[in-house]
Amino acid sequence: MWNDSPVGIASEVFGDALPVAERYAEFLAGPGVERGLIGPREVDRLWERHLINCAVVAEAIPADARVVDIGSGAGLPGLVLAIVRPDLKITLLEPLLRRTTFLTEAVGLLELGNVEVRRGRAEDAAADLSVDVATARAVAPLERLAGWALPLLRPGGELLALKGERAATELEEARPVLARFGVRTAELLQVGQGKVDPPTTLVRVVAERAAARAPRRAKGSRKRSS
Repeated sequence: MWNDSPVGIASEVFGDALPVAERYAEFLAGPGVERGLIGPREVDRLWERHLINCAVVAEAIPADARVVDIGSGAGLPGLVLAIVRPDLKITLLEPLLRRTTFLTEAVGLLELGNVEVRRGRAEDAAADLSVDVATARAVAPLERLAGWALPLLRPGGELLALKGERAATELEEARPVLARFGVRTAELLQVGQGKVDPPTTLVRVVAERAAARAPRRAKGSRKRSS
């Protein structure tokens, strides 16, 4: 049985959208676990580690932005952002059929009109997708992720990559790649102060110009489920 939401913080973060977030949590704890998109051990910490942790990313996204969530998996953070920020137009980009099926069912269940589920890889989507913000969580090291995400951004667009303890190290390792793309800025950013402990760490990369398409990734690359 999954734990109830931490009412105070969840209410503050999700506001009137809290009932929708609760339905999503139930869907993650049920079909999400059954289909292997979320590990069973994550059920007891869905709110703090996943839902609230992802929702606070909205603090870094401008109003009315078009967003692509790369390797969306179970919808983290893309579906959470769609719930907490109905002004955003979000594309959930995921190459695996079973995951896009899950995402499509979740969008229908939650009645989210600001979400498109798209099956495919970022490398291929760059041909016809240009967005203000790209998000990603547990997809790949930054030096690889940047090569997939930056071609999807309009000039001045931003990559917001959710990272953990190695965020600073990944940023330094990725600087040669970022320099080749001619990015405007690359920095660490913390969001969710006082709402999630520790705060969510983002690597924020701002594109200077439209980037060239990246090479196709190896078939073995995949997103972790938690």
